[in-house]
Amino acid sequence: MPKAYVYTRHGGPETEALIDLDRPSPGPGEILIAVRAAGVNPVDWKLREGFRRPGESEPAFPTVFGSEAAGVVVEAGAGVTGFAVGDEVFGSTAQGGYAEYALLTADVTAHKPAALSFGAAATLPVAAATAYDGVRQLDLPGGSTLLVTGAGGGVGSAVVQIARAFGLRVVGVASEGKRDFVESLGAVHVPSGPGLAERVRAAAPDGIDGVYDLVGGPVLAEAAELLKDRGKLVTAGSPQQAVAALGGAPVRRVRTAAVVEAVAELAVRGALKPHITRTFPLEQAGQALRAVEDGHTLGKIVIEVSA
Repeated sequence: MPKAYVYTRHGGPETEALIDLDRPSPGPGEILIAVRAAGVNPVDWKLREGFRRPGESEPAFPTVFGSEAAGVVVEAGAGVTGFAVGDEVFGSTAQGGYAEYALLTADVTAHKPAALSFGAAATLPVAAATAYDGVRQLDLPGGSTLLVTGAGGGVGSAVVQIARAFGLRVVGVASEGKRDFVESLGAVHVPSGPGLAERVRAAAPDGIDGVYDLVGGPVLAEAAELLKDRGKLVTAGSPQQAVAALGGAPVRRVRTAAVVEAVAELAVRGALKPHITRTFPLEQAGQALRAVEDGHTLGKIVIEVSA
């Protein structure tokens, strides 16, 4: 039977297991793929702990981890057009990506460009697309200065690169240990920690025009104080109520194939590099998740699945 990495109830790492699981069957609007790579994201362990997106119901256990994957089409469900068996694709999962077989949502799936590896493609549907959606939502004119908190992580590094591709100047907040990485992306690095606002003002004496937050909490509140227009504050790291109280908004996810294709095009032309810093086989999916859950990830972590 196919293998899948799952959680059996809400809780911590003790709920996780690599198990045999029946190969899923695609429903209407779904595509079944043989997985070649799956991206690892903070939302994966947050869902395990019980986090629910608005409108989502309680999952059925065991639940397969993973929100993004790349692989080869095995079967298409009713109503799916434009995809054939054998096509190389990547997209958002309808049912977990840490597995040998996974279901993708056809509306958020695209054909993988030949120039992208499966691993690189698997980093795009969640982290890079979230970054893209937020930068588009801010809609800052070229030459504006964008502050990115959490600039060294998977989403943050994508935000920096996409913003730069859109002609923005970027100030990236990250730990001192990530300075070289953040600067290599084209951002002005500002160390995280107490006194952040003062350091940002020194790095951007002409002011901050927008904030893309990926940290939340006190960092979000301090970053908000740097803005004249709080409507130019978005977050993918804080609850809606918290950012709304500061006059900002959560990132509005578009979740379409067009967005997935757009970030892939940026990757193909070299404007967006996935920066995969570690890969793990499916048998070590727990280690991959721990590497993200410890909160100090540099770039992206990917699970590779053997053909």
